[in-house]
Amino acid sequence: MPAAQPPGTPDSPESPDRTCPGRAGPPREPAGTARAKGRPRSAAADRAILDATRETLAELGWGGLTMGHVASRAGVAKTTLYRRWPSKNELVVDAVASLFDELVMPDLGSLRSDIEAVVAQFADLLARPETQAALLALFAEGTRDRQLRRRIRESIVDPQKRLVRQGRAAAQARGELDADTDDTAAREEVDIIFDTIAGTVEHRVLVSGEPITPEWTRRFTDLLLGPLTAG
Repeated sequence: MPAAQPPGTPDSPESPDRTCPGRAGPPREPAGTARAKGRPRSAAADRAILDATRETLAELGWGGLTMGHVASRAGVAKTTLYRRWPSKNELVVDAVASLFDELVMPDLGSLRSDIEAVVAQFADLLARPETQAALLALFAEGTRDRQLRRRIRESIVDPQKRLVRQGRAAAQARGELDADTDDTAAREEVDIIFDTIAGTVEHRVLVSGEPITPEWTRRFTDLLLGPLTAG
């Protein structure tokens, strides 16, 4: 059993639990990792590790990033890192997923306002250098690794579809959209809406390098709302 860490270190259970801005609580459990018995995990250590992973990825790229680099930057032992994330793939995916946990679906009184607010949040997130570096590296590696691509879908893409489901439910409650009558069709619509918003914004920011302005967001929302509210 690993030796106890002195109070105040990032891996110590006595360390203060500082909640990251925009996050509802401590970082998520790494996908597929069971909670080990023994002393409780330190949320401060988890955040330090995820932050260090994104910083190292931005500096060194996927090929240069090692678990040793991350452990050193985060100020934790490599054994601490491996207890939480058994592989680099799992670590990087969770480091990116934690960024997207910041996105929230507001209820601003209209579907248009809700969509525009989410697009603005997403654009701001993608504008960060650490987000761009992490996403581009992760997606590039995912094209060569089927298991990594599946993990990206399960840990990053699918959880964010909650935003579409929440927005649709609020719009239906306000009478802006018809209620769902077919669960399969509803799931397919959620997938299409998510792919349309995420794909368009990511392409504009990461591929075209164009800004997401309020005017662009309004025009994009017009195009999206047309089919959604038709009839």
